[in-house]
Amino acid sequence: MASADSILPGTLDLLILKAVSLGERHGYGVLLRLQQMTGGNLALEQGAIYPALYRLERQGLIEGTWGTSENNRRAKFYALTTEGRRRLREEEAGWQRMVGIMAGALKHRPGEA
Repeated sequence: MASADSILPGTLDLLILKAVSLGERHGYGVLLRLQQMTGGNLALEQGAIYPALYRLERQGLIEGTWGTSENNRRAKFYALTTEGRRRLREEEAGWQRMVGIMAGALKHRPGEA
């Protein structure tokens, strides 16, 4: 299981943008969605999620509105902004390109050019 400390820089932001793109969630809900999206293979803690949410909000990629959570607590719910949707598309495309490049490079065996 990988931790937030072991993923590449910028990856957590991309994962959060993707999680929020699937529907508005409060901070802990984003954490749960990320665990679900990664099949539990990425160990994320609230201490990593909340600073990233605040950073993305300051950058104008997500916006938060206060509401009441399912357990009747005051919580900030996050949604993607127009800029956040654009950034998500760009980042997803970049990752797909990189995955293709890496897969191509890693398929080579000794003796192959």
